[in-house]
Amino acid sequence: MQSVERKWEARLNVAHDDKMDDVIEKYLNLEDVVLESHPGADMSRIRAAFEFARNAHGPQLREDGTEYITHPLASAEIIAEIGLDEDSLCAALLHDCIEDTDVTFEDIKKHFGADVAQIVDGVTKLSRVNYTSKEEEQMDNLRKMLIAMAQDIRVILIKIADRLHNLRTLEHVSEERQRAKALETMEMYAPIAHRLGMQKIKWEMEDLSIRYLDPAGCKVITDDLEVRHAEDESFFRRVQTKITERLSEHGIECAVNGRIKHIYSIYRKMYGDNKVLSEVLDLYAFRVIVNDITDCYNVLGYIHDMYRPILGTFKDYIGTPKPNMYQSLHTTVIGSEGLPFEVQIRTWDMHQTAEYGIAAHWKYKEGKGGKVADEEKFAWVRRLLESQQDSDAQDFLQALKIDMFADEVFVFTPSGDVINLPAGSTPIDFAYSIHSEVGNKMTGAIVNGRLVPYAHILTNGDIVNIHTSNSAKGPSRDWLDIIRSSEARNKIRQWFKKEKREENIIHGKMSFEAELRHANISQEEATSEDVISKVLIRTSFNSMEDMYSAIGYGGISAQKVVNKVRDCLRAAERTKKKDTLLSRLEKKEAVQAKGVLGVTVEGLDNCLVKFAKCCSPVPGDPVIGFITRGFGVSVHRQDCANYIKAEKSEGEAGRWVRVAWADAEGQTYTTSIQIEVRDRKGIVVDIATVLNVLNVKMSSFTARDSSSGNAFVSIDISVKSRDELISAMAKIMSVPGVTDVRRGEG
Repeated sequence: MQSVERKWEARLNVAHDDKMDDVIEKYLNLEDVVLESHPGADMSRIRAAFEFARNAHGPQLREDGTEYITHPLASAEIIAEIGLDEDSLCAALLHDCIEDTDVTFEDIKKHFGADVAQIVDGVTKLSRVNYTSKEEEQMDNLRKMLIAMAQDIRVILIKIADRLHNLRTLEHVSEERQRAKALETMEMYAPIAHRLGMQKIKWEMEDLSIRYLDPAGCKVITDDLEVRHAEDESFFRRVQTKITERLSEHGIECAVNGRIKHIYSIYRKMYGDNKVLSEVLDLYAFRVIVNDITDCYNVLGYIHDMYRPILGTFKDYIGTPKPNMYQSLHTTVIGSEGLPFEVQIRTWDMHQTAEYGIAAHWKYKEGKGGKVADEEKFAWVRRLLESQQDSDAQDFLQALKIDMFADEVFVFTPSGDVINLPAGSTPIDFAYSIHSEVGNKMTGAIVNGRLVPYAHILTNGDIVNIHTSNSAKGPSRDWLDIIRSSEARNKIRQWFKKEKREENIIHGKMSFEAELRHANISQEEATSEDVISKVLIRTSFNSMEDMYSAIGYGGISAQKVVNKVRDCLRAAERTKKKDTLLSRLEKKEAVQAKGVLGVTVEGLDNCLVKFAKCCSPVPGDPVIGFITRGFGVSVHRQDCANYIKAEKSEGEAGRWVRVAWADAEGQTYTTSIQIEVRDRKGIVVDIATVLNVLNVKMSSFTARDSSSGNAFVSIDISVKSRDELISAMAKIMSVPGVTDVRRGEG
C-alpha cells in the first residue's frame, strides 16, 4: 500500500542532499509498512516522533557514515513489521534520545505521553553508571529491562528490534566490538526472543552473530549449502508439490513451504556432534499451514500415510503449547529418496505466533495502553526477578541462562497441569516449582506411576506426583548438587538460612578452612584481624559467623571468600615490601652524610643523579626520584605535575624511589622563575639589578610580549637553597610593574 500524503516530503524542514533524500525515503518506507499493518494509524504522531528524534540526534553519524536517525527508523520498521501500536512506533523512533542526546524523560513525556516516555526509559541502557565488572553491567542492564518488561512487554520488543538492526550493520564496527555484540546477543537477546516465541527474529540474530564469533566455521557451512543449492531446491519442489496435491484431493486448503534449517542450527549439529553437513539428518524442514485445528490433525494423518514416520519424533505442541505460546504439530519422516525431513503443521494464527511470539497476540486494555490482557503470561518475569533480587552479578546471569535460556522440559501434575522446567530438571525442581512447602516437606516422587530417586531426570510428558510429610526433615544439602532450576536452588538456600543457622556456621567454617588448605593459605593468616576485617567489608558481612553461615547455606561460595582473602594478603605483602624499602632508606640516610650532587637515593652509593628540567628542584624542596632507563635517577619536586600524573599510573609505579637532600656545602643549583610584568621601559634592567644585589647568578634571560600589554620574563638562576630562591622571588615582586612571580614548570 502506498503511503498517503506523499506531499509531506516537501514540507519537511530539511536540506535535500543525497543523504537526506535517503533518510526521507526510509521514513516513507516506514509509513508504507505502518499503513499496511495499521490502516487507521495516526501518521501525524509518528511523523512528529520522527522529526523530534531527527532534530535531537542532529549531526550524529553511525559507524558506516550514515545519519544516526537511520538506526531508529530501521528499528521502528521492525516494530511495524511485527504489528505493534503507535506508542511502540513512537518509542522505537525515540529509543536512543535519552541515552545519546540532551533530551530528557520529561521532554518525551510532554510531547508524546507517559507511556512512550516509560518505554523509552526502559530501553535506555545504564550507560552513565560505572561498573566494577562486565557481568555487573550486563546484570543491571538486563535487570532494568526485565523490570520494565514485567510492566510493559513493549520495552523488550523494542530492545530486540534495536539489537537486530545493530547486528545487520555490524560489519562497520571494530572486530573487538563485533565479537562482544555477537556474544552478548547469543547469551542474552536471542534467548529472550526465544522465550517470547519470536523464532524468526531469534534465528536471524543467531545466524548474524555466528558470522562474527566463528567466521571460518560459518563459511564452511555457507559454502557447502551453496554447492548443493540447486539439488536442495529441486527436493523442496518435489515434496511441496506432492503434499499440496495430496491435501487438495481431500479438500484441505493449505500453504506448504520448505526450508533448510538456519545456519546456527546446522552449526550446532555439525560442531557439537563433530559431523559434516551430509551427516546432519534433519537438515530439511517443511511447514504446512491450514485454516483450523481439525485440519492440523487430518494433515498429520496424511503425512504419515505418505511418508514413514521416525518413532519418537512426534510432538504435539497444540495440545500442550510451549510457555511462549508456540503451537504446532511436529513429526519427522523419511521420504522415498531416503532423506529425513521435519514437518511442522499449524494454523495461520499459530504461524503468526511462531514467527512473532507475544507480539502477534498483543492486545491492549482500553485506556491502559501498556498492559497485556493476560498478565499471567509474564508472571515468570516477576518470579525470576523476585528469586534473584539478592544475587550478585555472576549468580544472576547464571540463573538467567538456566531459567530463561536453557532448553525446556514439559511435565504434568497428577491433575493435568503443565509445568515447564529447565532441561535436566529432577523431581526436586518440580516440587519447588509447585510451592516452597512442597519441596521442603518432600519425602519421595512418583513419575509415571513408578517410584524414582531424587536425582531422576524428567523428560517431556512425564506425570509427576510428589509425596510430602509434615514430619519431613527438610531439604538436604546434597540436593543443591542435583537440581537444575535456580528457583529450587534459591528456595533451598532460604530454608537453610532460616532454619539451620548453627549447622550452617559449622558447615561453612569447614568449607572455608578446606578451601584455604586447597589454596595453600594458613588459617592464621586468613583470620588475622587486619585481613578478615577487610574481607568482611568486601563481602558485606557483619561478622565471621554471618560469613560462615552464608557459606553454609550457599549464599556465597567458600572459593569466592578465599579469593578475597588472597587479594587482601597480596595487598598486605605489597605494603610490607614498601615499608621495608622505606626503612632501608631511612637507615641509609642516617649513615650517609653526603650523596651525589647533594642527593641520597634509597641508600644507594654513587648513584647517577640528575635534576628534572620540568620542575628544577633545589635543596629544601620535597623531592622524589624516578629511575630512568640508562640515565640514573631523575629528581623531581613532589608537587611536579609530571610526578602527580605518573603516580596514578600503575604501569610505572615501581620506578619511583625515595630521595633526600644531603649535606652539599657551597653547591649551587639551577632553577627557573617566571615573571609577569606590565610592559614599561627599564623594567628588565630593574629585575637584573635586584638579582645582582642579592649576588644571584643568572644563566638565561628571555622575555616576550603578550597581546594584553603585559610581558613575560623567564630567568634561569643558580641558588643554594629554597630559602634563597624564595627571598629572591620576594625581592623581584617588589619591583614596580611586576605583577606575578612563580617557579618555572619546564
